[in-house]
This record gives sequence, C-alpha cells and structure tokens, in this order.
Amino acid sequence: MEDTYQYAWIIPFVPLPVPMLLGVGLLLFPTATKNLRRMWAFPSVFLLSIVMIFSGYLAIQQINSSSIYQYVWSWTINNDFSLEFGHLIDPLTSIMSVLITTVGIMVLIFSDNYMSHDQGYLIFFSYMSFSNTSMLGLVTSSNLIQIYIFWELVGMCSYLLIGFWFTRPIAANACQKAFVTNRVGDFGLLLGILGLYWITGSFEFRDLFEILNNLIYNNEVNLLFVTLCTFLLFAGAVAKSAQFPLHVWLPDAMEGPTPISALIHAATMVAAGIFLVARLLPLFIVIPYIMNLISLISIITVLLGATLALAQKDIKRSLAYSTMSQLGYTMLALGMGSYRTALFHLITHAYSKALLFLGSGSIIHSMEAIVGYSPDKSQNMVLMGGLTKHVPITKTAFLLGTLSLCGIPPLACFWSKDEILNDSWLYSPIFAILACSTAGLTAFYMFRIYLLTFEGHLNAHFQNYSGKKSSPFYSISLWGKEGPKTIQNKWNLVTLLTMKNNQTERFSFFPKKAYQIDGNGRNMTRPFISHFGTKNAFLYPHESDNTMLFPLIVLVLFTLFVGAIGIPFNQEGTDLDILSKWLTPSINLLHQNSNNSVDWYEFVTNAIFSVSIAYFGIFIAFLLYKPVYSSLKNLNLINSFAKMGPKRILWDKITNVIYDWSYNRGYIDAFYATSFTKGIRGLAELTHFFDRRVIDGVTNGVGVTSFFIGEGIKYVGGGRISSYLFLYLSYVSIFLLIYYFFIF
Repeated sequence: MEDTYQYAWIIPFVPLPVPMLLGVGLLLFPTATKNLRRMWAFPSVFLLSIVMIFSGYLAIQQINSSSIYQYVWSWTINNDFSLEFGHLIDPLTSIMSVLITTVGIMVLIFSDNYMSHDQGYLIFFSYMSFSNTSMLGLVTSSNLIQIYIFWELVGMCSYLLIGFWFTRPIAANACQKAFVTNRVGDFGLLLGILGLYWITGSFEFRDLFEILNNLIYNNEVNLLFVTLCTFLLFAGAVAKSAQFPLHVWLPDAMEGPTPISALIHAATMVAAGIFLVARLLPLFIVIPYIMNLISLISIITVLLGATLALAQKDIKRSLAYSTMSQLGYTMLALGMGSYRTALFHLITHAYSKALLFLGSGSIIHSMEAIVGYSPDKSQNMVLMGGLTKHVPITKTAFLLGTLSLCGIPPLACFWSKDEILNDSWLYSPIFAILACSTAGLTAFYMFRIYLLTFEGHLNAHFQNYSGKKSSPFYSISLWGKEGPKTIQNKWNLVTLLTMKNNQTERFSFFPKKAYQIDGNGRNMTRPFISHFGTKNAFLYPHESDNTMLFPLIVLVLFTLFVGAIGIPFNQEGTDLDILSKWLTPSINLLHQNSNNSVDWYEFVTNAIFSVSIAYFGIFIAFLLYKPVYSSLKNLNLINSFAKMGPKRILWDKITNVIYDWSYNRGYIDAFYATSFTKGIRGLAELTHFFDRRVIDGVTNGVGVTSFFIGEGIKYVGGGRISSYLFLYLSYVSIFLLIYYFFIF
C-alpha cells in the first residue's frame, strides 16, 4: 500500500504529454498534426482515464484503511530555510481527484464532437489537458507554496480557456475580467501565505496547523495579525470560487466554449476555492471571527446568486449564477464547520452541474444547426421553446439535472442540500431562513430555464431580434410565426398570450407586452456546414450525436446514484455511511464526530420542509411559464388578479424592481465600472499628465534652455583667446567681490 502512495506523485503529470506533444507537433509538423487532429482526443481521454482508475484505487484504500500519507523531498536548502515539494494523499485529495477525472473525461468526450468544426480543436484539447494537470497538481500538493504554484497555473488555464475565441471582443474582455478579478484574490492569498510563514516558519500543512494552534492556545501570537493572514487566505478562495464581492467574472466566463464552462463550473477552477478552504479548515476553525466571516459571505452569495439568475436570458449565464449560489451553500457549510456536508454537496453539485452545462451545450449545438454560430441567438432562452420533441434525450437529462439541483428526492443534490439546511437551523435561524428561501428561488429559476427552453414561452421583446424586418428571429420559437396583432400587458407579472389555432393561454414573468404567435411551423431551412464541407439541412433543432449524448447519460447515472454515498440511514452500532468512513481521518483532525447517522423518522421530518419549499418554487415557475392554462377558470383567475387596483400598482413596482435588479446583475458590475474602473483610469490619466508635463517637462525644459543658451552664446564669441580670458577673469573678480561683501 505504501508503494502505491509513494508513486501517487505521477497523478498530475499523466495528462501532461498531450499538450507537450501537441506543442511540438504544431511547431515542427504543423500540417501532419492538423490533418490528424481528431486523433488527439483519444490520448487525452485515455491518459485521464488512467488517472481516474488510479485515483479510484487510492479512494478505495482510503475508505478501507482511513489513513493519510505524505511524501516530501527537499527542493532547496539554505541555512535555516528549507523548501520541500511532495504529495499529500488524504480523503480530500482522493475525493477531488476522482471528481476531477470523472467529470474531465466526460467533458473531453463531449468536446470531441462539439468542437470538431472549430479551427482551434488541437489548441482546445491542449488547454483542457493542461488544465486537468494543474488542478490535479493543486489537490495533491503538500504545502502552501506548492498550492500557490498550481493555483496560478489553474488561473492561467482558465484565462486561456475563457478567452479561447479571443477574436471576439466580448470573449477577450471576459478573460481579462476573470484574470484581473482573480489577481485581487491571488495577491491576498500570497500575502496570507507569507504572513503565516513569518508566524510559524513552515509551509507544510500539519506543521502549520500544530504550531499555530499552540501559539494561539498559549497566547504567544498577535491574534489580530493571525486573523488578518487567514482573511487574506480566504480572499483567494473568494475570488476563485466566485463568492461575493469577487463574483463578477463568473457570468462573463460563459463566453468560452460550453465544455469549458462545464469543466470550470463543476470540477476545476471554482472548486479550487472550496478545496482551499476545506484544506485549511483546521486553521480557520480556531479563529471564530474568520468562521463567522465565511458564513456571512457565503449566505450573501447564496441569496445574491439566486436573485441574479431570475431574469437572465442566456442559458449559460443563468447556470453560472446557479453555480455561484450553490458554491455559496458549500462555503456556508464550511463556515458552519460542517466539513462532511460541504464535501458531500461539492460532489453532488459537481455531477449535476456538469450534466446541466453539457445539456445546455447539446441544446446550443442543436440551435446552431439552424441559426448558425451566433451566441446571442443560440444561447438565448427566449428564442427557444418547444424543444422537447426534437431533443428528447437532452431534455430528459436536463430535467433530471434540474430536479437534482432543486433538491427533489431521490436525486443527488437532495441529500446534501437537505443536510446543509438542517445544519443552518442549528447554526443561525436567520441564515437558515435565507438558505431555505434561496432553495425555493433555486427551484423557481431552474424550472424557468427548463420551461423556457423545452416547453417554450412567447416573449414580445424578441419580435424583431436582429433589428431588420426580414429577420426570422422575432419570437421565442424559431419555427413559429408572428401574428399581426399586439396584446398590451397592463399587469407586468402575468402576460396573457393567445395562440391562433389552439387558443392556448401562456403566462410570463415580467414582460410588458407580447405578440400573437402562429402555432404552425414556418417553412424555414438553415444549412449547417461542417468543418469538412458536408452540408446538412435541418428544419428543426435535432438531437446531438452519440458522442455528445454518451457523457450526458453517464452523468445522469451519477446524478441519480452518487447521493447514496452520503445517505445517513444508519442505526447505532452499525457502520457509517461511505462518505463518513471516507472522511474519517480528516474529521478526526477537526476533532468532530464522524457519526452523522439519523433514523427514518428524523430524516423524513427534516426533509418535508425543504422539499415543500422546492415544490413551491416549481409550482410558481409552472404557474408563470408552463403553457397549459387554457381553461376559462384560469382566465378568470388572471383577470381577477389584474383588477386588484392599488395593490396591482404596488405589485407592478415590486416585480419591476426585482427584474431590473436581476437583469442588471444587481448593479454590482456598474458600481465596479464606475468606482474602480473609471477611478483607476482617471488616476492613470493624472499620473500620465504629471509624468509628461511635470517630470518630462522639467527634464526637457533644462535641455531646451541649454540649447537656446548655447545657440545665443555662440554668436557672442569672437574667436580670440585674450577676450575669453578677460571675460573669465572679470566674472571671477565679480564673484569674489560678491562673496567678500555679502558673506563676510
């Protein structure tokens, strides 16, 4: 067993040959490498599969033996300073390794077909493999310096991946925004690492925890300085995991290809911040102020992410804000000290969110077959609708992922989110109320995404999408037809839309007017030209290829069954659940009780409330978005609501405020642009003016003055040495006279 652990250092480096060979091939044999480009997907998947098998074997050993192994070697030694590199294999490492590799393999398989038409296919797989290497190196690191090195590599890979289509200005701006925002947190992380080394003299985790705990216990260290250092460490996690207030880069990161979004949001970049807090939790837990701060930042993130997702039109941005909110739940669990629950939700959310992002990629891929490559059309939910009969497999997979994220049993996220909600009631009733309310919002906006995408809803805002009368993109349905009449909506919350043929009433959240849509599909054909020139015509969106559906099916299985590893249905005297056994060494390090078993009655009692909230959110989403209300009874109900008088006006104002808040990202981006961006630009312009006019002005002024003086003097000279000597002696005499009379 020890030999197996000893060679675990190869885990990060197994995927590395792919980017190295691709780089050499593109440099030395560009034509041959590009001609064989589809071949490179196989070694990427194969090498990561080797890592997955090895990580799974280590995980099984961790579960059976409950051990921690660390292997280090000295990298540099100078007097009293020694920097060691190595690898640490513990439950957290094995969990993250399995998570990264399983999700990474699914994303790579999906990407082979999704990116097949792209000219940057080879570069894409090179970036993806190097990103997996960086993340695996991060989770196996044995000290803070090693973590920081791979932390920056993960940031670099995310910069390259988000800006993969850098020729599009919006994508270039998005990767720059992500890079700059994360530099704020990374600078704090570096300062925190250096501060802790100054206090403890060590970068190694175990030494650092033990020394710092003893110093705090014996009151031999300035607690304020320690709190500042730990806060700076947490700042790095805040930026990387998109927690408030450094979350602004996350929705813009959706400008990269969809497989990148799936990888970043499920198992790599955003998970790195959660991993760092989990790794350093024995350090944070002895400082109550930091734990309270983590909880406060997390609950704000939970609620903010949910509210910002309510009115988004881009399907990927909606899922991005969902990621922000769900990671807030995970960070909240860590702030409450619920180590096991946090990692449980990290696992379940990773598989569910990977399923949702790849499902959205399948949707976008099918829409591009009609509209061509156009993110503002193929990713806009209000231009979709009625996709159920065209992409049934994608629809089923997306629905299961949606139900899981909503917390509906027996899917994965139900088990972990329910534990977080229960722990929040014990921690703080206020936090619990906010967390439970956000669970209802999560169910609402997730089913809003599902219903807008697959069931469809007609929205007047896109009557003429491209701004040209000839444009076919004027409604949510790409195969509907606009009617000649307009229905003015006097009640902003619910809009009544009537279809010509079947008189189906549809309800909307927030839009102010709507257009009648003909239910008959129009005869519109858009060709989709593949990379190899094959032309395929599609009248409707079509289901994705098998290589894209296979990862969805595998992730569906994970979403259905991965929650079983943490189900706490154990009576006293029986074995713990798998996850508790897996995490026993880490839980013991935190001096916590690993027995989280509950009986059926207690579990059902706790779950009824959370599930009821989720169903309530789903019901509201169906009420506003599902086009099934065609009876006269429902019509009368809506009309009665529309006649509420003054209450209606107040309700309109409330809904408009909510819509504006959500659609404008809580005005946080605008605030940053006004206060920081413009402020820094103004300071830069002032500095530039001072440098050009003052600093350079003085220097240039001396030069110009010397030039003119020289030019003037050359006309005074006559070329006679006797005259020069006479002037020189005259000046010296005058100087001596002045010195004599005024000094003495």
